[in-house]
Amino acid sequence: MRRLPASGFSPQPEGGRRSSPQAVPASSRPAGPAPRRFRRAPGIVRGPPALAAVLLCASCNYSFISGAGLPEHVRTLAVLPFENETNRFELTQEVHEALLRQLPRALGLTQAGEETADAVVSGTIQRYELTAPLYRRGQQAESVEVLQREVVLVVSVELLDREAYTILWDQQQLRVVGQYLDASETEEVGRIEAIELLVQEIVDGAQSNW
Repeated sequence: MRRLPASGFSPQPEGGRRSSPQAVPASSRPAGPAPRRFRRAPGIVRGPPALAAVLLCASCNYSFISGAGLPEHVRTLAVLPFENETNRFELTQEVHEALLRQLPRALGLTQAGEETADAVVSGTIQRYELTAPLYRRGQQAESVEVLQREVVLVVSVELLDREAYTILWDQQQLRVVGQYLDASETEEVGRIEAIELLVQEIVDGAQSNW
């Protein structure tokens, strides 16, 4: 009885010599899973991971970093004029001048232009309101005497790291209130106080990550 040939061998011919093992052609071998190949994203060059991340973010929005403080490379700051959605056009200059005077010094940074600064502060003045929270009944019937008025200022603000494309700190509805006495002070007094409080809130917010 003829034995079955081993795998990969042809049977021994009758009356002849044993045939040599026959190699299985590569094309007839079972196809295994092809090795995975990764494609580089368009516009990304080879380099350190940090560099690749910066280049990748160049075409996308800023990411957000919380609790990290100001990075060591942030040494200069540009303060941009805030957009103004109110009808009080003087607010643009008043807010900008107050931030220029106080913010870079309070954060330990040097003032610089937008194109060269390591970090940029920008924002929008969203609302400006006058309210009368403190009043009393007047001497005449159905009359009211206002004792104190408030200037309510609402803004959105962002502190951006230009090099790393990250938002270091932001606040979408930052609300501050300045006060003045209706009988002896003017609205300007309350507005100046509100702007001073706004600057302090931005300083505190930026330093909250330290």
